[in-house]
Amino acid sequence: MALAILAAPAVAAAGCGGEAADLFVVTRSGSIPGAALRLRVTDDGRASCNGRGLVEISSSELIRARDAARELADPTKHHVVLPPRPGSVLRYRVRTEDGAAAWSDTSRGQPPVFFAVAKVTRDVARGPCRLAR
Repeated sequence: MALAILAAPAVAAAGCGGEAADLFVVTRSGSIPGAALRLRVTDDGRASCNGRGLVEISSSELIRARDAARELADPTKHHVVLPPRPGSVLRYRVRTEDGAAAWSDTSRGQPPVFFAVAKVTRDVARGPCRLAR
């Protein structure tokens, strides 16, 4: 019983004050103005653009980011890299706890999650991060 009483504060402290886990980090580059972006999305509903402070994202953006993070498990674990085809404008590299993947807007064979990540990236960059692209 005494051991359980002594352990309780340690267990309670372990759950407090920790930083939220990253859902994913996307690095976007490209041949158009404003293409360069490093977006970090955390599981507590915040995001950081280009190393700036964390800002709150909408519930909808968080839900889509969590869905994307789950769907990214397989492509990132297998380190999928899809080469760009002619006419590519934007390139993406995403990192999750499972690994990393890379593709461009013109890559063949993109799984639907790559399109979802590109959309969340643009929405968060333009919305909460207040960037042009």
